[in-house]
Amino acid sequence: MKVRRVIMVVLDSAGVGEMPDAASYGDSGANTLGNLALRVGSLDLPNLAAMGLGRVLSLPGVSPEAFRSPGGWGRCAVASPGKDTITGHWEMMGIILERPFPTYPQGFPLEVMETFARTAGKPALGNKVASGTEIIQELGDLHVLTGRLIVYTSADSVFQVAAHESVLPPEALWGLCRAMRDALTGPHAVGRVIARPFTGTSGNYRRTVRRKDFPAAPPHETVLDRLVDSGIAVTGIGKIGDLFAMRGISRSVPTRSNLEGIRALEDFAQNGLGFCFANLIDFDMLYGHRNDVEGYWGALREFDQGLERLLKALRPGDYLAVTADHGCDPTFPGTDHTREYVPILARGGKREADLGTRATLADLGAFACQALGVPWEGPGQGFLGDLEGEGDT
Repeated sequence: MKVRRVIMVVLDSAGVGEMPDAASYGDSGANTLGNLALRVGSLDLPNLAAMGLGRVLSLPGVSPEAFRSPGGWGRCAVASPGKDTITGHWEMMGIILERPFPTYPQGFPLEVMETFARTAGKPALGNKVASGTEIIQELGDLHVLTGRLIVYTSADSVFQVAAHESVLPPEALWGLCRAMRDALTGPHAVGRVIARPFTGTSGNYRRTVRRKDFPAAPPHETVLDRLVDSGIAVTGIGKIGDLFAMRGISRSVPTRSNLEGIRALEDFAQNGLGFCFANLIDFDMLYGHRNDVEGYWGALREFDQGLERLLKALRPGDYLAVTADHGCDPTFPGTDHTREYVPILARGGKREADLGTRATLADLGAFACQALGVPWEGPGQGFLGDLEGEGDT
């Protein structure tokens, strides 16, 4: 084994410019970090600059000259169709989809809702694209009065069920969602079924921490499976465990915010071994989808401060890679994800390297296997040799 540890951090939705097929997704002109920088005037991200962000794309206030060796910079295309979270993370770990997960901008079709009604014992309320915090205010009173559960979706491939904890306890809601996960197959095999418990009273309903996700299982072996089978410990931070149905995960560390995720990364850097795969969700969930430019910028500054501590905690032989899974341009019309390239910022190795434009996110997982000395025959071309020097893979 050439190195002891690889840390991979996904800044959920931090895209760096439209892909060539962006127009077919309605995303021409999307550039999450680029448009954000233009809107706020200048970004102040010295540690991301030191990892080469200013060499991936031109950003006011992020100098390309701030890069510090050893390490590399580049960007990745998403080879799979679609622009959702599971697609991006699965591709990083070696699964390139042939067709996107289904989405339901007009709500779920009759056959899906009939299945739900049979499973729940009553027809649903809602069945539309909605904000989770808003739909419980809109339909919460009727739900409490009738016992009918609230079903909704989003721009992602998700089937979400909300229930007041006094109407349906979380454990029962989880069981219902688990049954729907089993039922949603074939053309309706959504990426995630999500249980959304809430509490409170009329006009003041609020979601609780007892959310539970039931994701689609990866269809074949992933890099995570291969690492664990090879005796490498895999730590998943944030929603990584949920995204992979807990497959290939030695230890899962759920988090409720970017700040908790950053702290978990610092703890791994101090004490962990093997491969650490982290998702920081606030960029996407709290700011991208809500077109909150200032909030997105603030989250980037918060991460940049944590990145300084993380870089200092790296040991000789460690590798750190910072990337994203898709875009979600907060300046763009609408609130959907955007079809964009994502950055690769790597620290470690023996030299500086321009990693160029990679054909697939699977290059990241292939790199993790290379660095940890584990054979991988799946998709992706690792870039360890670029960082270490020719022939040092």
